[in-house]
Formats: sequence, structure tokens, C-alpha cells
Amino acid sequence: MMTTTGGTPGAGSVTVIGLGDMGSAIARTFVDRGFRTTVWNRTASKTRPLVDAGATAAATAAEAVAASPLVVVCLLDSTAVDEVLGTVDTAVAGTVLVNVTSGSPSQARSNERWAHERGAEYLDGKIMGDPPYVGTPDIMFPFSGSRGAFDAHESTLRVLGGIEYHGEDAGGAAVEFMAQVAVSYELLIGYLHTLRLVQAEGFDLVKFTERVAGSIAAHPPLLTSMAKAVKSGEYGPDLGSLDVQAALMDDMISHRESLGVEAVRMREVKKLMDRRIADGHGDQGFSSLFELLKTQ
Repeated sequence: MMTTTGGTPGAGSVTVIGLGDMGSAIARTFVDRGFRTTVWNRTASKTRPLVDAGATAAATAAEAVAASPLVVVCLLDSTAVDEVLGTVDTAVAGTVLVNVTSGSPSQARSNERWAHERGAEYLDGKIMGDPPYVGTPDIMFPFSGSRGAFDAHESTLRVLGGIEYHGEDAGGAAVEFMAQVAVSYELLIGYLHTLRLVQAEGFDLVKFTERVAGSIAAHPPLLTSMAKAVKSGEYGPDLGSLDVQAALMDDMISHRESLGVEAVRMREVKKLMDRRIADGHGDQGFSSLFELLKTQ
């Protein structure tokens, strides 16, 4: 049995499965924008604030799925997705299943096959932002999968924030998400290493960071040129030749080690440079290290 509290007449219908912080923010945004919103969560008490706001709580995940043509799944991880989908099975027939749970490209493709086998269309989505920003331009949702489903529901999905379609390969959104997040983590761990270095030398961390922010602003043209070099396989001496850069790496490593600051990242870069130089490519630039980043 469903507990119904009404909805906005004439508005579209959407179901949200999973009411953690992000799922609740998504559901609340739909409710606030006038969508007839059905919600379900394994812990039923989490539906109460949304019911009070105007949503409908379904007793089971299968009932929630059957209530709307568009079903948004936002759970903790792929294991939780598999468990919940196992309980709805053929109830998804005729729906568009939009899974915004974090997961790999291969998991997205597997979910798409599962949906197609049961007569549903599938969109995989990822969330680049935090719950307070849902419904604003300050959060991005990359999507991939069924083009027809995306076109049909684009206006509904757009109420969640910025959206972007990454093609019919269901894994496209996950590729974008994981690559974007990876860049952030690589940048931030490197930044923390340099903060340790600056602090060890007794200099002001905040003033240093303000200067770094200005330097980072100049990086986009370099990143674009590196991507073009990798794509073409033609490596110019960006940042200078590896022969010159390798000597700088020795200075950076010895500086860090003299202060008791971890130098593992710099040693890794120097090792790659030495390999590339030994292979006869010392005249090329930093982007050429790409050729060594495939596991053997």
C-alpha cells in the first residue's frame, strides 16, 4: 500500500529510490519543482520528511518503480543497486531507469543489459557536487546511455542542476566522473605534499596557496596542448626537454628528503623520465611520459 499526500496537478511523475543525503536532496528538488514524486527507502522513516513536503511513500521498491515512468536510483554503492534491483525485477518494464549511484563503466554497461532484458531503457548518471547544491547550477550530472530516453526526459533531469550527455555507451558518464575525480585527487595530494614542504621551510601556507591559485589559472592551455600531443603521438618539449627536467627532479627529490618530506611522487616522476630518456626520447617533453603509463 502507498501512503499518498497528493502532488501538483499536471506535473510530471518521477520516482526516487534511495534517500540518503543525496537521494533526499534529489527527491526534495523534484517535489519543490512540482513533480509528483514517489519515494522509497529501505529505512522507511527516511521517507517522512519528504511525505510531509508532498511526496508519496511506496511500501516496496517494486511499487515505487511501478508508480512513475522515470525512476532515479541513488544508493550507497553498486552492491546496494544490485540488491534493490533484484527486488523490482520486471516492474521496471516500460520505465526509464536512471542510476546516479557511483560505479564503474563496466557496472553501468551491466546495469543497462539488465534493464534491457526487462523491457526498460537505461541512463547512467554520476553526481559531481554535494547535496546542498542539487537544483542549482553549482552541481553537474553527466549522463550516458539511451539517447531517446535522455531526449525524452532531459527537461526533468535538468531541474537537478547542470547536465551533460556523454553518448550512447552507458559507461560514458562513469568514465567522465572517474577521470574528473581522479584529476582532483591527484592535484590535491600533490598540493598537500607541497604544503608539507613549504611548512617545513617555515613559510606562510596561505600566502603560498594564493600564489599557487594564480599559477593554476594559467594551466588550461598547457593541458589542452598535452592532450593534443597524446592524441597525435607527436611530443614536443612541453615544460622543456626531459633531459633538462630530469635534472630538476633530482633537485626536488633531494630538497624534500633533506627536510624529511615524503618524495615518493617525485621519485616516481623521475623514474619515468629516466626510462623515457633511456629509450632515446630525452628531447621530448613531459606529455611523452604518457607512453609509459600502461601497466605491463
